[in-house]
Amino acid sequence: MNRLLLLVMLVVQAVLATASFAHEMRPAYLALQETQPGEFSVLWKVPAMGDKRLGLYVQLPASCKPKAEPVRSIVDSAYMERWTALCSSDLRGQSIIVDGLRATVTDALARIEYRDGSVEIARLTPEAPSFVVAGSQSGWEVARTYFLLGVDHILSGYDHLLFVFALVLLIRDRWMLAKTITAFTLAHSVTLAGATLGYFSLPQKPVEAAIALSIAFVASELIKTRAGQRRLSENYPWLVAFAFGLLHGFGFAGALKETGLPQTDIPLSLLTFNLGVEAGQLLFVAAVLIAFRAIQTVVMVPLPQARLLAAYLIGTIATFWLITRLAGFSA
Repeated sequence: MNRLLLLVMLVVQAVLATASFAHEMRPAYLALQETQPGEFSVLWKVPAMGDKRLGLYVQLPASCKPKAEPVRSIVDSAYMERWTALCSSDLRGQSIIVDGLRATVTDALARIEYRDGSVEIARLTPEAPSFVVAGSQSGWEVARTYFLLGVDHILSGYDHLLFVFALVLLIRDRWMLAKTITAFTLAHSVTLAGATLGYFSLPQKPVEAAIALSIAFVASELIKTRAGQRRLSENYPWLVAFAFGLLHGFGFAGALKETGLPQTDIPLSLLTFNLGVEAGQLLFVAAVLIAFRAIQTVVMVPLPQARLLAAYLIGTIATFWLITRLAGFSA
């Protein structure tokens, strides 16, 4: 038991250290908006911590020259450059490159909006740090891009995954777990769609802090679980998941708002992004259940003690996130 406790403490320290550098794993973002023929307003944003930024640099086609020096700033843990690019030829068929991406574990997202309202989205990775501008995308390409964005967002959203993981630990009946995950899905789908389309909104920083608080709440419910005593979260876990799912939907919407939706394919892109989020979430739940089964066949683990230690681990991480996010209100 002492060895198990020591292992958990080491894991806590490792996770907290990773959380401290979480911004470095957020994707970089490039936005080009055509304001006049051959003229683009450019925004380049990369993760930063304090006055240090990730070493990523965008290379536009050689035919595009800056109209003036970029305006540089650091806002909300992101380094940003804004400038106007004058392009002497059509962007179509030309390459955009992100230097330094191969040496990272993050991605970069590029969004080009043309004067006619059409939008092109491209995802750059360490394995593919450049792309050729197509100028337009088919419905299938839009669906595929936004589906992958949804999968990427949920699998890199450690706070959302930790909440789902806590639910898996809390709910032992698999049928009830399925209903609870469905309730969580329905709830965050509502606020994801509504917030993205502009029907309602909440400030992002309080939302992120409240998401951390929701994780801490489920962790506390795990700790308070007693044999023969069923709490509200155990009798009606789908209700708890639905209530907090509404909140998490605002968190999902934050990424999609930044990316934007192509005006010609709003329903398709919104639907496929949400499907990507759900696919990633189901992959995570399946992986957790398979891991549980594999561990039980290899090692005899005292489940009550393991669940209690996991609850303290989750609560510690959530509390750390809550404190850092509350501190970010004044940043």
